[in-house]
Amino acid sequence: MRIADYFPPLDWRHRVTRQSIGTDAYAGLINAAIVLPQGVAFATIAGLPPEFGLYTAMITAIVAAIFGSSMIMISGPTTAISAVLFTTLSDFAAPGSARYIELALTLTIMVGLFQMAGGFARLGGLVSFVSHSVMTAFTMAAAILIAVSQLAGASGVVVERGGNIAERVERLSLHITEANPYALLISGVTLGVAIVVQKFAPRLPGFLIALFAGAGLAWYVDAAGHGVAMVGALPNMVPSLEIPKPSINDVAMLAPGAAAIAVVGLLEAISIGRAFAVRRKEAFDSNQEMIGQGVSNVVGGFFHCYAGSGSFTRSGVNATAGAVTPMSGIFASLILLLILYFVAPWVAYIPKPAMAGLILFVAWRLIDFNELRHIITSSRPETVILGLTLAAGLFIELDFAIYVGVIASLCVFIYESSHPELPVTAPMLQPDGTRKFRNVERSNLTECPQLLTFRLDGPLYFGSVENVAKDYKKISSRNPRQKHKLLYMKGMGKIDLAGADFLINAAREAKADGGSFRIVALFPPLIASLHRFHVIDEIGEDHLFPSKSEAVEAAMSDLDRGICEGCLRDVFWECDNVMRADDRT
Repeated sequence: MRIADYFPPLDWRHRVTRQSIGTDAYAGLINAAIVLPQGVAFATIAGLPPEFGLYTAMITAIVAAIFGSSMIMISGPTTAISAVLFTTLSDFAAPGSARYIELALTLTIMVGLFQMAGGFARLGGLVSFVSHSVMTAFTMAAAILIAVSQLAGASGVVVERGGNIAERVERLSLHITEANPYALLISGVTLGVAIVVQKFAPRLPGFLIALFAGAGLAWYVDAAGHGVAMVGALPNMVPSLEIPKPSINDVAMLAPGAAAIAVVGLLEAISIGRAFAVRRKEAFDSNQEMIGQGVSNVVGGFFHCYAGSGSFTRSGVNATAGAVTPMSGIFASLILLLILYFVAPWVAYIPKPAMAGLILFVAWRLIDFNELRHIITSSRPETVILGLTLAAGLFIELDFAIYVGVIASLCVFIYESSHPELPVTAPMLQPDGTRKFRNVERSNLTECPQLLTFRLDGPLYFGSVENVAKDYKKISSRNPRQKHKLLYMKGMGKIDLAGADFLINAAREAKADGGSFRIVALFPPLIASLHRFHVIDEIGEDHLFPSKSEAVEAAMSDLDRGICEGCLRDVFWECDNVMRADDRT
């Protein structure tokens, strides 16, 4: 075990040069400018004071850069986690209150501990088992929830917070006549400017421009004098140490939400880190990233940060700016701290409706309509997963949607793995003169009247044996003259005892009918399993083959020559060899 396995800078320190430091510093400057309005907006979504988003953008980014695995990813506050944190805590305390803040810090530390435990347990690979449809639906549910939660702020209406989508819309509808026209104007202009900049000048800092537009309009119309609320001044630019003192009941109460946020954060970070690693041809360790994200949240929880994860927007900007090493994330945090000393007094003049308009824009961009269309039109199981996750997020609780989605993904995975295909195959001549064994039904091919060749596309284990046995019985009963069986176990690594018992019984049935049973297996682990479970003892070593051609050629010696002489199908090339051999004798 190397020290570098748990302290990645020892692996990438050689990439830090005078040139890379200059490039990383520039990328950090761009990132700091982008995250300033984002941090305030995301903290607002989370129900926390605006400075918490900025603290998270600084502390989390530094720690995750040091202990994470990605060379390019920037961590910090994210929209999805902010939404889940708000829905988790808003039922237990008033957003922004001292009690709410203490619970948020406790929750953040718990999230980090869950993530670290997963990383040390080497569970990074399990993240791949969560369907992409889960995150698509979860993100959509979070976006709708965020948008609905900001409608009150955008219209200047004060309503009770919390609850699902229907409850929020109902409460807002009861107070819609109280809407402040100045608030509606400011939020509308901010949203409109953000949309226009994104469409016509996407390279410009649209968030900042839209925020300046909303704040300038508020100043011009004297919005504060007309009852429009302002964000307020930031109390302190440097996060201070605070140790939460939760009770056992608090920990038990927060555990389900912490687990959900931990999963969401890891899905975001690992998917982002892996995507950029593939694009840049760099190594990426999912387990180390889990540890890095966990450490960043644990440390952040003691310094007024709330749960964070990898940010796709900031990471994309980082890559575009030419960042070379994780030093870019460290520079981004330090530069943000310097910027805040000059900008902090002006935050007090940002109108809350402008923030609401900006958050509405963020929510809209979260929904990937192309991906939704792709899932719905291409896969029924994935559509079911998407629908269940989305419904749970909208009508129950957002954090509960993750559990629903994960369970639905596992159910679909188990169902599909327990229903492997068992197609009957036959050789098909290819344009280059070779032959390939194809599905008889799909390719409308002719079968041999005596030799049944079929392929198992999927695992053979206790969960799939029953369905495989049903399909095998069905195809075996179609033509009683096909007494000789040839099974190609495509792409299989291993089988279990139940799968081996099926093969042994199939071989015995074939022999009892006066036929034979041959297996084509390619992979050493599968062949070892066939030996260990005594399948080879049953069929004989001479009935195990590395290729279909060798197996077919060997099977020719068992076929009824009378049937072969009257057959005009010539399904196999080997048929001619058999007839020529008979002529010679």
